[in-house]
Amino acid sequence: MNYEDVVLGRRSIRAFQQQSVPRSVIEEVIALAIRAPSSMNTQPWHLHVLSGEPLDRIRADNTERMLNGVPPAKDSRDVGNYQGEHRQRQVEIAVQLFQAMGIARDDKEKRQDWILRGFRQFDAPVSVVVTYDRALREGDVAQFDCGALVNGLVNAAWSRGLGCVVNSQGIMHSSVVRKHAGIPDDQVIMICVAMGYPDEQFPANAVVSKRRPVNDVANFVGFSDAAE
Repeated sequence: MNYEDVVLGRRSIRAFQQQSVPRSVIEEVIALAIRAPSSMNTQPWHLHVLSGEPLDRIRADNTERMLNGVPPAKDSRDVGNYQGEHRQRQVEIAVQLFQAMGIARDDKEKRQDWILRGFRQFDAPVSVVVTYDRALREGDVAQFDCGALVNGLVNAAWSRGLGCVVNSQGIMHSSVVRKHAGIPDDQVIMICVAMGYPDEQFPANAVVSKRRPVNDVANFVGFSDAAE
């Protein structure tokens, strides 16, 4: 696959084949992802790649806490509730997904099941937990660098036939993840990425999220040629 095919073809995958992913393939993906740029080549990231029983324990404890109403406790700061155009885009993708899945607005049972899928990391065979060094927590650059790494990770995975979804629900209770993944205290848990071979029969996996046009995103200054 060339670069354009990867970027334009990649989708967020929310259901996976229950097929193990060879460690060698994941290592190939990570080797590509860690070529991501970082501030002054500091490379502040760490990747904790989970599968099997440790991942199942995280799923179980994460889901149990959610069902019991335990308030979220993430290492990373949240944005709170999105407002305005950001909220509009959040609702737009939810509508696309629910329409694909046939989930009605008033179907509380199916909506609850959808939420629980997120807390189970969409039952993916692999979860990659992204952390960074706690010594860098007071700034914003390390988090930016981790974002660059995650972009590289999901694109590299797609180039190897793997699907991913970036998933904050999977780390909603960071202490659970830290315990079962053996993550040291000197690392901040930033995000996790569910990974595996896509289930092509799952309707939501065909959903392509909409993007703003270039002229809405980019402000060109100092260019002599006018947009055609």
